[in-house]
Amino acid sequence: MNEMADPVAQAAGREPHDDHDALRLWLRLLACTTLIDGRVRAGLRERFATTLPRFDLMSQLERNPDGLRMGELSRRLMVTGGNVTGITTALVAEGLVERRAIPGDRRAQLVRLTPVGKRAFDAMAVEHERWVKDMVGGLTAADRERLRALLGKLKTTIQGRHTNPQGSAAKGERK
Repeated sequence: MNEMADPVAQAAGREPHDDHDALRLWLRLLACTTLIDGRVRAGLRERFATTLPRFDLMSQLERNPDGLRMGELSRRLMVTGGNVTGITTALVAEGLVERRAIPGDRRAQLVRLTPVGKRAFDAMAVEHERWVKDMVGGLTAADRERLRALLGKLKTTIQGRHTNPQGSAAKGERK
């Protein structure tokens, strides 16, 4: 196709040809993520009467048995401190996590799973893994490894670009 033959695409700032592989790839990744996320959320809700944010918070605590500060939980979960406080307060009320003051730091609190919370999380984690395995079960082991490697390469490429959504290079960086 002649690059000058698509003035509409050019006026819209799009590539002058009809090949939008990158956009189609992004849409496919988004669709897969949305499907997996929805099924995991539904499973947690139906099987354990819990939410994905609660599962994620408990997952962080399970990986850190000595506990984490509230601020660290917020950073790791990439949510506001208010969100972490709300989830933690509910989990404390249910006896799944405990909050303790940190000696010498009046404002900081350490959060960790209780033994009941650890057992509850372990049961959720087993099911979570089973759901994910089931969702990718149509792929061979070789396909899963190839896809994981390609997604790793994509992640590295994206992280290496250092561009904002408009595509301009980060400050002090050339394209």
